[in-house]
Amino acid sequence: SQATAALNKLLPSYARVLRDGKEDKILAQDLVPGDLVFIEEGDRISADGRLVAVTDLQVNQSALTGESNPIYKSDQADLTPDKTELEYDNMVFAGTTVSSGSGHFIVSAIGMKTEFGQIADLTQNLAQEKSPLQKELDHLTKQISVIAVSVGLFFMVAATLFVHQPLSQAFIFALGMIVAFIPEGLLPTVTLSLAMAVQRMAKDHALVKKLSSVETLGATSVICSDKTGTLTQNAMTVNHLWTLSDSYEVTGLGYASEGQIEQEGRPISLEDNELLNRLVRFSHLASNAQVVAPSADNPNFTILGDPTEACLNVLAEKAGINLNDNHIWAPRIKEIPFDSDRKRMTTVHKLESGLDGNHHISITKGAPKEVMELCSDYYDSQGMITSLTATERQAILAANDQFARDGLRVLAVTYRPLDSEHVGEDKWDMQTLEDNMVFLGLVAMSDPPRQGVREAIEKCHRASIRIIMVTGDYGLTALSIAKKIGIVQGDDARVISGLELADMDDNQLKEALKGEIVFARVAPEQKYRVVNALQELGEVVAVTGDGVNDAPALKKADIGVAMGLSGTDVAKESADMILTDDHFASIVHAVEEGRAVYRNIQKFLTYIFNSNTPEAVPSAFFLFSLGRIPLPLTVMQILAIDLGTDMMPALGLGVEPPEEGVMD
Repeated sequence: SQATAALNKLLPSYARVLRDGKEDKILAQDLVPGDLVFIEEGDRISADGRLVAVTDLQVNQSALTGESNPIYKSDQADLTPDKTELEYDNMVFAGTTVSSGSGHFIVSAIGMKTEFGQIADLTQNLAQEKSPLQKELDHLTKQISVIAVSVGLFFMVAATLFVHQPLSQAFIFALGMIVAFIPEGLLPTVTLSLAMAVQRMAKDHALVKKLSSVETLGATSVICSDKTGTLTQNAMTVNHLWTLSDSYEVTGLGYASEGQIEQEGRPISLEDNELLNRLVRFSHLASNAQVVAPSADNPNFTILGDPTEACLNVLAEKAGINLNDNHIWAPRIKEIPFDSDRKRMTTVHKLESGLDGNHHISITKGAPKEVMELCSDYYDSQGMITSLTATERQAILAANDQFARDGLRVLAVTYRPLDSEHVGEDKWDMQTLEDNMVFLGLVAMSDPPRQGVREAIEKCHRASIRIIMVTGDYGLTALSIAKKIGIVQGDDARVISGLELADMDDNQLKEALKGEIVFARVAPEQKYRVVNALQELGEVVAVTGDGVNDAPALKKADIGVAMGLSGTDVAKESADMILTDDHFASIVHAVEEGRAVYRNIQKFLTYIFNSNTPEAVPSAFFLFSLGRIPLPLTVMQILAIDLGTDMMPALGLGVEPPEEGVMD
């Protein structure tokens, strides 16, 4: 119910619609299929629908898909085959937000029939199951109870028949035997072990919502982990720059401007390299994003706009360029926005000081293949504009393919000097600005793995815990990261997309789960299905997630782990544990604590049964000697000894920290 309440908070209370020929503002709950709804930047969308008009519309669908980049939307029918419903360019969905632009859509689904509603329905209908520890303790207490009562009854009957004790005395005698077998310290040991583990885990950035979840982590055999923000930093970073004459590395991770451009370990200055200077400067000039530095209110970097563009600003700062000065040097006077069909954007800039004799330039950045087709020349290392031949085109495509194989996202940057005959608002159409362009180079970027993740994954493998990446990102990117951090170790790992998964039956899925596997572009109900299949294979499954789309899988999992920094309220309500640092390594620390709890309870039980059994021996002597050997201990004395010998060592064993080798 808490998860559903959190889901409800994400839905807006009002919507702007066209009714009876005029625009009206109505409650979102009053929307019906067929309504024409107006949306603009900043609006949260109230229902699923088909777009009929858009103006530079971008929608953030991360709540549903887990993909952080805004999606460009179109009002044209999307006839692309092999797409899931969430991938259609002409559809918008309840619970998502408008990043920029505006549009109109016709409502096609409301309430529980929306994609959002189906997630809520999945989350709401899941019953809470007992943890492995609860199941084992239930089983153990039944066994102990049966043994203790059986022994007590046997001794009571024997004392009455053979020792001829009165029934009341025989009953007290039997009670003493039962007390001797019951481990009074079990409850405090379990509670204290779990409580101390929770305390230690909180220091390691893992907050546990209920005690029994701790041991469930210790029993975990599979972790289904999200990629972005958990295994990676969720901070796009430029790694490489490539030109037709040279390639360069860029140091530093994330949105901090610490780092530099290097070539074979040597720092490179833009002053000595005009080609590189133009590549870095023009990349920044064509960026619409901003990076807001940490502050007292927000300790993390904040991105305004597309993360892919934000890292271009960071690149310029690493190269020693002042961002404000760069904008003053070449202020933007026109923009042709990014289009998902054209796969590029173009900006026009005025240069007071001029560039190669021209005072206006257009800059185009986008997908290398599409942008390269606009180029007739390239800027070489000597500062000359040279004709682009088939050889150079082939080299550009080969470099792009290599970066793609490494899981990097690549942008090509080109420009065109605009002479006097091409200057003027009426002449700045797409055909003019994107014609006869000059190729500068490629900018390759990625969301880098978090520090310590590789070591944490190695520890999981030593502990016989499998890790399966389940992400909303593209397959090639996901596989590359999985290989880089050690999740995938063989060459025959299989990448299964959401579309492939939809065509697989449960048996095929279970068979695929036995090998190395990465899931990409998966829908919420598919993540839930993967978790369910693993549980049916007998695995204890932990799942990480941060979005609304993760809620059903988090609740279905044996242990749901939500992100504290980037996670939505829905994910946190559905989860059993929250990571305050969003770091995968914190899960591994928590698993270690869970295993320690299990070992501590094992140690206590081994000790207690070894100490309790001798307490029955004097009573057995009394019985077998037919009363000739008197009872050395009364029931009260046995209970007093138990409270001393059970409780004190129990408390000591319960607080033992994890031992060496607990993860082997």
